[in-house]
Parts: sequence; structure tokens; C-alpha cells
Amino acid sequence: MTPSDRLEELVSRYENTLYRAALAILGTAAEAEDAVQETFLRFLQTRPKFKDENHEKAWLLRVTANCCKDVLRDKQRHPTVELLDVYPAPNAETADLVEAILELPPDQRAAVHLFYYEGYSTEEIGRILGRRPGTVRSDLSRAREALRRKLKGEF
Repeated sequence: MTPSDRLEELVSRYENTLYRAALAILGTAAEAEDAVQETFLRFLQTRPKFKDENHEKAWLLRVTANCCKDVLRDKQRHPTVELLDVYPAPNAETADLVEAILELPPDQRAAVHLFYYEGYSTEEIGRILGRRPGTVRSDLSRAREALRRKLKGEF
């Protein structure tokens, strides 16, 4: 299989998963798209060999998370003003929840997305994000508390 065929296969299989993870971390569609594109470029540059499909997916998610960290680091160094005041939600009932999640710090947003939307355990999330499982559990606990307070109007 040629590298371009392999890339097409990976893109079709993981593009949506990586995009959702990047969007959860970064909060904007354009930055998430850039992070996913950078992930696939890094795949082409390194051409890693994978043991199985789980290893492949975990590697891609880890690289996506690292690309997102790079974007966040760059945003800290070069702050900008966002154009959107409100982010779109899939439906009106979840709009408040989506906005509350997007207000979480990036590490908590990433943990929430990978845990609740992708179904990873805290140990797996720790490996993907390069953090200890206990730290991931703390992030999830803090995120749940922040969301609970925000949605009850205590903020």
C-alpha cells in the first residue's frame, strides 16, 4: 500500500474522531481543522508502524492533542480576540451545555470530550494527553463541578 493510499484510509477512518477531539480542546472549528491536518502531516513525515488499530488510533489522538497544545501555547504568546460571541449547538436543549463546556479550561475540555464523547477510560486519556490518570480524574471532577455550578446559575 502506498503512503498516499494509507493516508486516505486513515483520513476516512479517523478524521471525524480527531476533529471532535481537537474541537473539544481548542473550541474553534478552524483551529481544530488545522490541528487535524497537522496530525496527518506528522503521520506522513514519521510513517510510524502500528501494532494494531487501537495503537493507531491512540497515536493519532496523542499527536492531535499535542498539536492542540501547540496551538494553545501559541495563542498564549500571541493573544487575539474571537469573533463569535456564541457557539452553535446541535439543538436548543444542549446549547447551554455546549457553551458551558467550551468555557472550561483546555485540559478539562479535553478530558470531558475523551471521557464522555469518545468513551476512553481515565488511564487511556492520561496516555493520550501525556498526563497521569489521577490528574485526568481531577480534571473531570473539576469540570463536572464547574458545569454543575454554571448550569445551575451559580457563576
